[in-house]
Amino acid sequence: MPSPSSFRPEPPFTHGQAPQTAVLYCNLGTPDEPTPAAVRRYLAEFLSDPRVVEIPRLVWLALLYGLILPLRSAKSAHKYAAIWTAEGSPLKLWTERQSKRLQGWLGEHGHRVTVRYAMRYGNPSIASQLDALKAGGATRILVLPAYPQYSATTTASIIDAVSAWSARIRNVPELRFVNRYHDDGAYVQALARRVRAHWLADGRGDHLIMSFHGVPERTLRLGDPYHCECQKTGRLLATELGLQKDQYTLSFQSRFGKAKWLEPYTEPTLRALAKRGVARVDVVCPGFTGDCLETLEEIGIEGRQAFLASGGKDFHYIPCLNDEAAWIAALGGIAERNLAGWPTREPVDAEALARSRDAAKAKGAPL
Repeated sequence: MPSPSSFRPEPPFTHGQAPQTAVLYCNLGTPDEPTPAAVRRYLAEFLSDPRVVEIPRLVWLALLYGLILPLRSAKSAHKYAAIWTAEGSPLKLWTERQSKRLQGWLGEHGHRVTVRYAMRYGNPSIASQLDALKAGGATRILVLPAYPQYSATTTASIIDAVSAWSARIRNVPELRFVNRYHDDGAYVQALARRVRAHWLADGRGDHLIMSFHGVPERTLRLGDPYHCECQKTGRLLATELGLQKDQYTLSFQSRFGKAKWLEPYTEPTLRALAKRGVARVDVVCPGFTGDCLETLEEIGIEGRQAFLASGGKDFHYIPCLNDEAAWIAALGGIAERNLAGWPTREPVDAEALARSRDAAKAKGAPL
């Protein structure tokens, strides 16, 4: 239990304060810049999370700080530099745009809700954005991850961060969490629209790869539903696209370390398809809602090189949902359903409405 002196300073309580609702849209995170120092800070925070790496703590931290960070930071910085934009990190760019468009969508549908975005690792942090929402008067907060599929390594880690923040808050807002939306109809349809739009513009490949971020296989045996939820998203997307089982492959990318991860792995799958004589592949990453290092560099650059080097002729990466209108509408629908029961709509002023109707009637206007 935190001591009273450890509580964060917060606004004084006001009797009769009207409840205010907010949405905190959370993504994984990104370095502040594509430099070895910035990447090292980011990776140190990310890989120190026991939700992410389930190895005995003292052993893992010795490996992390003694071997992995010194060797990996510069290499990762080079990869980030390859996909960095004039506006900064692609992941941060798309997450910020999604949060702004989500607020716009909710506003257009009559909801008076503040939307902020946060990163589980890096900036802006979950704690800093929760502080800002509370300072702005938020009394009810919906925590909405950018991860459609639940995993203890991602979704649960966000819950951990929110819980750590609330442990040092005296007057904790009402909190709700969205754990998953892997089978949401509008989300799946938005994915299908994205794929069809690419096919319409660039033609259709011989095979579609659906590449999801991988996790160690032992997480499946220990009860994590991530693998099953990825499989269901893949089946629903294939059905929406009218694909037969031999026309697509679901795979997993971003393997780290020597342990066995969920299979099949994406890069060996690309190489095998090329060697089998598949001339063109299209790759989509349904588990990533915004383009980032794992999609733009690992798939768009490394995956392309692997496929072409193995005899493939044509490689197409299909961009993530990013800020597509269909995806924002799907995200808005998910938020709206999870906000149900909270007072998010503008109160109706009955007297003002009656005066407006009387004035319209006096002018002969239709009511």
